[in-house]
Amino acid sequence: MDYSQFLFMPQEIGLLFVFLLVFIYDTFMPARMGKHLPMFTTILTALYTVYAFFPCPDMFGTAFGGMYESNPATWVMKNILNIGVLIVMLQAVKWTNDDFVSVRRGEFYELILLTLFGMFLMISARHFLLFVIGLETASLPIAALAAFEKRYYESHEAAAKYIFTAVFSSAIFLLGISFVYGMSGSLYFQDIATSIMGLKSPLLILAVAFVIAGVGYKLSLVPFHQWTADVYQGAPTAVTSYLSVISKGAAAFAFMVILVQVFGSIYSQVWEWMLYAIIILTITIGNLFAMRQRNLKRFLAYSSISQAGYIMLGVIAASQVGMTSMIYYVLVYIFSNLAAFGVIAVIERATGKVTMDDYNGLFRTNPWLAFTMMLAMFSLGGIPPFAGFFSKFFIFVGACQTGSVAIYVLVFIALVNTIISLYYYLLVVKAMFLRQDDCVIPYIDSHWTEELALTVCVMGIIAVGVASGIYTFLNQVTGTIAPMFTMVG
Repeated sequence: MDYSQFLFMPQEIGLLFVFLLVFIYDTFMPARMGKHLPMFTTILTALYTVYAFFPCPDMFGTAFGGMYESNPATWVMKNILNIGVLIVMLQAVKWTNDDFVSVRRGEFYELILLTLFGMFLMISARHFLLFVIGLETASLPIAALAAFEKRYYESHEAAAKYIFTAVFSSAIFLLGISFVYGMSGSLYFQDIATSIMGLKSPLLILAVAFVIAGVGYKLSLVPFHQWTADVYQGAPTAVTSYLSVISKGAAAFAFMVILVQVFGSIYSQVWEWMLYAIIILTITIGNLFAMRQRNLKRFLAYSSISQAGYIMLGVIAASQVGMTSMIYYVLVYIFSNLAAFGVIAVIERATGKVTMDDYNGLFRTNPWLAFTMMLAMFSLGGIPPFAGFFSKFFIFVGACQTGSVAIYVLVFIALVNTIISLYYYLLVVKAMFLRQDDCVIPYIDSHWTEELALTVCVMGIIAVGVASGIYTFLNQVTGTIAPMFTMVG
C-alpha cells in the first residue's frame, strides 16, 4: 500500500492526533492536573478547527482504490461539524469538572472525538464497507455517552434504547446493501450507480427502502423517530446537544451522497416518492408532538424531528442548489439548536429545572439567558431577519428548482408547518418574557466557557443570516462536484 494516500485525509489525521494527545494527557498526567483536561481538549480542538479551514488543493482526490474521496464539499461539511463540536466542548467544560462526572471526563472527550472521526469517514466514503465502518464508529460510542450519568435511571434507559435502535437500524441498512450487492456485484458507489441504471426491479425498490430506513433512524425521520424523545431526555444535556446537531448533520450529509451518487439514476422511479411521504410525515408529526411537550429536552427532540424533515428538502431537490441549501441549513441549525441547549444546560446544572413552566419570568432574573433562548427560538421558527429565516428560504427555493407540481405541494405543506411551528417556539418566549411566577429561577452565575459558547451561537444566528456571501461560497464549493447530479433523473 502507498502510504502517501493518507495525505488525502488531513482532517481525519489531524483529528486522530488530537485524540491521541487527549488520551495521553488523560492517562499519564497527575490527578491534580485532571481539572485542566476539558480546557486542554477544547483548546486543541479550536486549533485543529482553525487548521482544518486552510486546505491544500493537492490534498483533494481519491484514495484506497476509490473507497475514500476528499473534495471541497466534504472539506466544508467536516468543518461545519468541527464548529459544532467546538461549541459543545465549550458548553461542557463546567459540567465535566463536576464532582460526579470528573472521574470520567477524559472518556467523554475521547468518545466525542471518536464519533466525529466516524462521521468524517461516512461523509468521504465512496464504498459501502468504509461507510458502514464510519457509521458504526459514529453510532456505538454515543450509547456510552448517553449512559454517562450513571446515577440516573433515565440515563441508563436512554443508552439502552439508543443501542437497540442503532443495532436494528444497522441491520436494516446492511440488509438493503446486501440486496444492492446482489444486483450489482460491487460495493463501490459509482459501480452500483452504473449497474442499476435503468433497472426497475421490486428487489431494488425494497433495497432502497431499507437503505432509507437504516439512515432514517439516525436522522430521526418518521416513522423511525420513536427513540428520539426518550434518549434526548435521559442523556446528559451536553450529549443530547451533540446528538441532536452533530450526529444529525453528518447523517444528512452522508444520506444525500448515497441517494444522489448511488441511486441518482432511479431518482424519479423509486426514492423520490418515498421521501415525499417521509418528509411530510416528519415535519407534521414533529410539529404536532412538539406542541404537547412541557419538558424542554423532549420539546427540542420533537423540534429536531421536524427540522430533519426540512433538511431532507435539500435531499429531495437532488441538485447542486439543493446540496448548497442543505449545507447552509445544517450550519444555521448548529448555531440555533446549540444556543437553545446551551441555555438549558446552564439552567439545569444550576437548578435542575428543565420544564417550560420553570422558565416563567426568566427575563427578570437572567436577561442574557432569556435573550439567547429567544433568538434560538426565533431562528428555529424561521422568523426574519435571523439566520433560520434564510435557511428555510434557501431550502424551499432549492426544492422548488425541480419545478414539478408534487414538489410545489410538498413545499406548500412545509410552509404551513412552519407557521404551525411558530406557535410552540413562541410559547417558550412567552414563558420567559410575559408570564410571572413566584418561584422564578434565581440569577445564575454561568461559567465563562458557557457564556463564550452562547455568544458564539448568538453571533452565528445573526451573522450567518446577514452574511449572504456564505451561501454564495457554499454554492461555489458544491459546484466543484456538480457532475454527481447529472445522472439524477
